[in-house]
Amino acid sequence: MKKYVHALRAPFLTGSIAPVIIGTCLAISEGKFFLIPFLVTIVGVSGLHLGANLLNDFYDARGSDPLNIRLTPFSGGSRVIQEKQLRPTNIMTLSIAFFILALGAAIWLVYEGKYLIIPLGLLGLLAGWSYSAPPLQLMSKGWGELAIFFAFGPLVTLGSYYVMTDAFTLTAFMIGFPQGFLITAVIWINQFPDYEADRAAGKKNLVVKLGPGLSRYLYSVIMLMSFAFVIFLISILGQSYLIMISFISIPLAIKAMIIVFREYLDYEKLIPAQALTINTLVAQGLLLSLGLLLSR
Repeated sequence: MKKYVHALRAPFLTGSIAPVIIGTCLAISEGKFFLIPFLVTIVGVSGLHLGANLLNDFYDARGSDPLNIRLTPFSGGSRVIQEKQLRPTNIMTLSIAFFILALGAAIWLVYEGKYLIIPLGLLGLLAGWSYSAPPLQLMSKGWGELAIFFAFGPLVTLGSYYVMTDAFTLTAFMIGFPQGFLITAVIWINQFPDYEADRAAGKKNLVVKLGPGLSRYLYSVIMLMSFAFVIFLISILGQSYLIMISFISIPLAIKAMIIVFREYLDYEKLIPAQALTINTLVAQGLLLSLGLLLSR
């Protein structure tokens, strides 16, 4: 089973579960929470995320992954295809299975009267498919980062809030922006070690298009925007100042930015920054959720 677990890249689920918790905590701050729909939402979002991970491995196995020798624990794919642990057909079959799992969760929510989960789920599926699969392959055209931003940020918080409240609000959408910036930062930093292989394979993500030198500055901008947007949520959208507790995680972000600025050309020295970026994503998400709960 280890090879299948490794193929899933399950630790990256934090990037989709954290915004589910944030959207749910926003609903709780308004006095609305239902346990079973919350759990079903986590299953559905996780199914979409894992299906997208596997789909990405399937298509990268025909592109940049075979060329990539600068591997880290966080980038370069799962390598189960390259190491002949699993066949590409196994990966595609497993991907479809997780998409079906997500579909099952969506059907349950629709049965419970959450009809607008259909367009939200379809948008999530479209993002996961179009990121990796032809003919769009957004990851190779400089649009993948934007798709990831919305798919793992505001789209998830809005959907999670809707499941609890049967309502769409601007706040529920915008409260996903901090996590959207951070999941984009995770994708962004992982493109540094992959730079040579991506460029050779014609995978023109933004780091390839802009070059690592400029991209290290933009990484810092993306990280800082996640915290700046918390201030926007308070000052413009009227959220409680208690969500400022999320700034406790900013030292992690600063340490990651310093490493990227200095070591952006040395992929082995970037590994701690990759870990710190994910840690920032999780810590900020949980702290932001705690701030929402305290505001109740």
